This record gives sequence, C-alpha cells and structure tokens, in this order.
Amino acid sequence: MPTALVTGGAGFLGSHVADELLAMGHRVVVLDDLSGGARENVPAGAEVVHGSVVDHTLVDRLFAECRCDYVFHLAAHAAEGLSHFVKRFNYTTNLVGSVNLINAAVNLGTVRCFVFTSSIAVYAAGQAPMIESMVPHPADPYGIAKYAVELDLEEALDMFGLNYMVFRPHNVYGERQHIGDRYRNVIGIFMNQILTGEPMTVFGDGEQTRAFSYISDVAPLIARSIERPAVWNQVFNVGADTPHTVNALAAAVARAMGVPPRTVHLDARNEVRHAFSDHAQARAAFGDLIKGVRLDDGLARTAAWVRQAGAGAARVSPDIEVMKNLPSGWLRPG
Repeated sequence: MPTALVTGGAGFLGSHVADELLAMGHRVVVLDDLSGGARENVPAGAEVVHGSVVDHTLVDRLFAECRCDYVFHLAAHAAEGLSHFVKRFNYTTNLVGSVNLINAAVNLGTVRCFVFTSSIAVYAAGQAPMIESMVPHPADPYGIAKYAVELDLEEALDMFGLNYMVFRPHNVYGERQHIGDRYRNVIGIFMNQILTGEPMTVFGDGEQTRAFSYISDVAPLIARSIERPAVWNQVFNVGADTPHTVNALAAAVARAMGVPPRTVHLDARNEVRHAFSDHAQARAAFGDLIKGVRLDDGLARTAAWVRQAGAGAARVSPDIEVMKNLPSGWLRPG
C-alpha cells in the first residue's frame, strides 16, 4: 500500500484529494494546522497530524516516520487579494513552508512524485485565456510565491531527480468550502451573505470575469496524476472553461439559494480584470477524468450542502501588515 502525504488535507480541496487517494487504495497521512480547514473534513481512514508546513522540524520528523511515496502539497494561505497586505505571512506560509517539504522529500529519497497545487495567479494581467506556454509574471505576492515554488521544483528535478507535477486550478468551489472566509472564494462569500441576510458584496462594477470550477473537475485529476508517470514533470491548468462576470455569478448564486438577487457594490480592488485559462493540455492528459460540471449544476450541489451546513464562522485571518490601499470593504469599525 503506497503512502501519500496530503498537506492541507483538512481543508476544502485537500480533503477531496484525500478522499480520492483513499479510494485508490493509498494510506493517507494528512498534515494540517487547522487554521482554515476542519478535522471533520478529513475522510475516515486518513491519519491526521496537527501541525504546520512552516515547522521544518515537524516536517522532517513526519517524513522520516511516514516514509511517504507521494506528496500532495495543498496547504496554503490562498487569499490572493489579501496577499498584498500580508507579505511576510504569505511568503513564510506559501514559499518557506513549501521549501521545507521539498527539502524533506529530497532528503528522504523515497518520494516518487511531489504534486504541487499552484494557481493561475502566476500568470500576468491581460493573459487570458491563460496557456501553460505563456511566461508567468504574477501580479500579487500570492502568485509570486506559487511561481517561486514551481521554479524550485524544476531545480529539484534537475539537481536531485525529484519528480513533480504542478496544477494551476482557479476559483474552485463546492462542498466543504470554508464559506466564512471574507477574503477569498467569492461563491462561498455570496452564499454565506445570503444565509446571514446580508447583500452580496461586489467589488467595482462586477464586470470582471472568472471561470468557476466545481470540485469534482479538479480533485480527481490532482490525485490520479501519480498514476500517469508519462505526464510527470509538467504543468497543467485545471478547471472550468467558461468565464462569467461576477454580476452574472451573483444572479446564479441567488437562484441556487432560492432568493432574489440583492447586491451592493464596493470600491474596486486592484485585481486582474479577466482571469480564465485554457485546458487543452489537461484534456489531452486527463480527459477521461474531466466531468465538465456546468456552473448552475455545481452551484445547486453546493447550495444544498451550504443550507445543511449553515453559515460559516469567520476565519481567523493573519494580522494585516500593510494598511495602505487596503480595500474599504475589508475594514471593520475600530
């Protein structure tokens, strides 16, 4: 039975990847600090280690004990817009934490493949649709950290022979999403606002576009990539093909939740206007795994889960390090 280490396995995407790995017959070890995930998200049968990827002593000890065959690194602080204002926290968690895992994987010597969940945030503004052959030029510290890890994995293959896979998902949503996080996951934010009787908050004019990816079109590809060594050491965009404006999304979320659409527009954020990617490369490698869930269908499934789970508690967020230009919609009284 191969052993797979899943960082962030108590989180949204990580727990679904852990589900898939258990179904594949793997022993699954989850490393999570529970800052954004929840222990109840971890599937039955997985072993749980409570700790952070930033703790290199813990990481080294865990690798020595679990002797993992595969690493699935999904732990991250993925609030892209917030990353401008928490630079130190962003680079410590998303870059240094990743390097701790890469070091441990190289030193252990038994890791067959290191699977890293990056982001389309590595691309430049104006690169839409985003294609893997484009030269990345990230526009925020979150994307910078993700791209730096991608480059480090290239170096680790060249220097140490550590095989890797990089996936660049985008705007993933679905069951187990932390809908109480006010800084990321717009679908979760909208649904939580509806549950609590608030209007859906839209930054700017709402005509910015994103393609929203249902979880079942992302997690199985990440998990099952290790079964296809012919495509190892490559980068793949993964997610939905069709972009939607945030205004259209708000209307669709309201329909899924069974309420009239009610929005309030806030000052525009400094963000990429249009961000969606091309998935021809993923279809060629993993086409049999892609279900192509339509937005309305994915929202209906997510809304059913959200109504059952209830409103989400506010996520514990890092301390703001830079106040200048912080969006007014993120400010609280006092």
